[in-house]
Amino acid sequence: MQKVYLDNAATTQVREEVIVRMQEVLTEHYGNPSSSHSFGRSAKTAIEKARKTIARYLNAHPSEIIFTSGGTESDNMILRCAARDLGVQAIITSKIEHHAVLHTVEELQKEYGIAVHYIRLDAHGNPDLKHLETLLENEGKKKIVSLMHVNNEIGNLIDVDAVATLCKQYDTLFHSDTVQSVGHLQWDVQKTPIDFLVAAAHKFHGPKGIGFAFIRKNTGLKALIVGGSQERGFRAGTEPFHNIIGLEQAMVTAYEHLAEEKHYVSELKQYFIAKIAQEIPGVAFNGLSGDMEQSTYTLVNVRLPFDPQKSLMLLFHLDLKGIACSKGSACQSGSDMGSHVLQEILPEEELKKPSLRFSFSKYTTKAELDYTITVLKEFASS
Repeated sequence: MQKVYLDNAATTQVREEVIVRMQEVLTEHYGNPSSSHSFGRSAKTAIEKARKTIARYLNAHPSEIIFTSGGTESDNMILRCAARDLGVQAIITSKIEHHAVLHTVEELQKEYGIAVHYIRLDAHGNPDLKHLETLLENEGKKKIVSLMHVNNEIGNLIDVDAVATLCKQYDTLFHSDTVQSVGHLQWDVQKTPIDFLVAAAHKFHGPKGIGFAFIRKNTGLKALIVGGSQERGFRAGTEPFHNIIGLEQAMVTAYEHLAEEKHYVSELKQYFIAKIAQEIPGVAFNGLSGDMEQSTYTLVNVRLPFDPQKSLMLLFHLDLKGIACSKGSACQSGSDMGSHVLQEILPEEELKKPSLRFSFSKYTTKAELDYTITVLKEFASS
């Protein structure tokens, strides 16, 4: 059976270069980075080198990079500590954020009595920046805005520079979940006045269980996990040295080959959009995922003109044919609830139609896309 992996927004295949580096570290450099002997010192030196490398790609200072287990922990840490340490009394966000943000915000509302304001969205899922400015003007409390750069389900790109500038103008902190952005798009935190962003290595061909938070200097955040002085006191616990080196290698390789790989994956997405529209009349693209300029080049979210009852078996059928894709965020796969993102932007009648997210990488081929569309057509006519 042919195997086709089109769920790269959930996680990506680890690059060979990353595996080689990690194997080397696991085999030869096993000292605890906090130990004072030569084994520990060599590990600590390599971690600090990785921190400098990552900071360089963001145009950040190395001290602003804090290694974490990934995007969810980073989002939790930043929002929770902003409420606890910085006196934040109001959070402005949207209803189509990742649940790592939405559920954290809900908990903070209960625990700290924080006011939560949801920015209005247009029919495509784009935030209304005029409404954001109104919220910034009218809310007199200490605030933080949390809006993701690339939506993980529909791929919309927000104008992150415009949001950051507005936040700075109104003396408001700005946090962005950039898990679908870092490693795929260029970042310059000196040009974009953002206070906090997050990344996860497994979204750009690195290992799972490792990521980082960018925390701008002098924000005043304190540790969420205590018990040791690791990560400059921000996050206690023995550093996962092999994963940090894997993250570093994945980021270096991603940005060294960004131009060519972005071109290749963009062509795949354009090809898929054109081919599926041609072969399955009536197909629609959720959010702005069908727009190459206003969405990420890595994914497309399609709404298929299939009978709602019959389409209950669609994902199962695709899986039987060896095709991996998703209905939305992998973090919701254990839930029977529909996509909270699509529920916010689609009318009830359109929500009944099956929607699927297909996400691509450097390992995807046109032949795999052809096969996927053929399987979808066969399902529709069966």
